[in-house]
Amino acid sequence: MNTLRTLLLIVALGLLAACSNEPPNPNPRAAVPLQPAPVDLPRYMGRWYIVALIPYFAEKDMVGSYAQWTLRDDGKIDDQYFGRRKTFDSALKHYRFTDTPVPGTGNGEWRVRVIWPITVTQLTVYVDPDYRYTLIGYPGKTLGWVFSRDPHMDDATYRSLLARFDAMGYDTSRFRRVPQTPDEIGKPGFETIGH
Repeated sequence: MNTLRTLLLIVALGLLAACSNEPPNPNPRAAVPLQPAPVDLPRYMGRWYIVALIPYFAEKDMVGSYAQWTLRDDGKIDDQYFGRRKTFDSALKHYRFTDTPVPGTGNGEWRVRVIWPITVTQLTVYVDPDYRYTLIGYPGKTLGWVFSRDPHMDDATYRSLLARFDAMGYDTSRFRRVPQTPDEIGKPGFETIGH
């Protein structure tokens, strides 16, 4: 049943990206293609908290979410997603994916296999020199994520990372922060949690 659910999730994600009902991106750089940033894979591995994202159905109403990336001996990456639906008291959801860095991209572009043979493209568009923050983009700029090694991010750092997305042509008004603690649920600028 999980395999079927995952397959439906990926198909729907593809349809969402292709047929978005969102208004056109007003950013004057919207048509400029995203470029992957070079990544030192061993340094990039580990836990990354999802601080903010452009909301979409698969991660809707998730709180306390994070990714765990592990480099395999074959050069691929075990990609695990963890999060709780609506409240921090709900059961921890867990999904597994396999990622493959694309040769010639400096390890900044990954093909994410959700279920064979379906893959999606994920681009690392920025990682800070200390590997504390990273920005993940999606071709077409319909999806984007702000990741951090720490679940808490100050407003100045968050704004500076959104400014990077803006410079790449994203409509940054669409980003919402992901509650990483119970007191963040319902705060302005955070994703609205349904009831």
